Amino acid sequence: MNVLLSPQPPLFPHQHETARRSPPRTMSSSYNMTSKKRKADEDGDEMSVSPSNSPAISQRQLSRPSKKVRQGIDMVGRPLPLPRLLETLDTTQLRTVLQTICERHPDIGHEVATGAPRPSVTAALDVLGEYQERLRAAVPFGHSSSDYTYFRVKQPLAALVDAISDFTPQYLPPIENQPNLSLQYLDGATKVIHDLPNWESLQYRHHKNNAYDEISRAWALVITEASKRKAGFVLHTGGWDQILARHHQQSGNRLEQAMQAMATETGWIGTNGAPSTPASGSGDQNSILNQLINGTYGSPVRVGPW
Repeated sequence: MNVLLSPQPPLFPHQHETARRSPPRTMSSSYNMTSKKRKADEDGDEMSVSPSNSPAISQRQLSRPSKKVRQGIDMVGRPLPLPRLLETLDTTQLRTVLQTICERHPDIGHEVATGAPRPSVTAALDVLGEYQERLRAAVPFGHSSSDYTYFRVKQPLAALVDAISDFTPQYLPPIENQPNLSLQYLDGATKVIHDLPNWESLQYRHHKNNAYDEISRAWALVITEASKRKAGFVLHTGGWDQILARHHQQSGNRLEQAMQAMATETGWIGTNGAPSTPASGSGDQNSILNQLINGTYGSPVRVGPW
């Protein structure tokens, strides 16, 4: 007998049955360790390639000197440095300081005298012009006696005459070998002497008389040396013979020695161009200083009796 047996369906887990889960793995700790290791490795790689961590850079940074921080300067009084001090001095003050040092130390004075450039003719005449201005400034205004006026101008007058006496040998041979330069200086210095005051009293005239004597000898020396060096033509071509003749006339014939040298050395006859004038010095009545003294310079006011 056929018995129909219902087949037994295979046993499958129900789809809604909760699947058995495997025990959880501890991934967090290993992941953290892995990530930390990777991060450390990456940081190490970055540090190894970073320029700031380069051994060469580190050595250079260590060898570089540290920047000094400027400390505040104590505000205390102190003298000026020498260059700054010299900047504050004018020409007169510098000259006084230098002269004092040279007088205290003769060896320094010798170095200055030998190392300084020779003064030009223009520079020397400019200095004489400054002495002239001081003399004119010392002349008293208004009517004054001759004695009072003389004592007012005595110091600048003597200073001017001394300056002429000191400068003149600088332009004479053998110091000055060019006759033309010597004659240029003598021409200018003689004009300064013409401008010196004429005093009525004989005791006050020695300043101007002595100055004429010295300048006349200087003219004679230059003329004689120029003739020896066969430079006598300079005296004629430059018109120095006529210039000397005019100076002789304006001085009241006080340059006789110079005129004799010109006639002897060059054969020039003084009577051709040197008309005689009285020795009273009337030729220099038109000088600026005499006009100031006589009160005729720019004003009819009489300055002095001489």
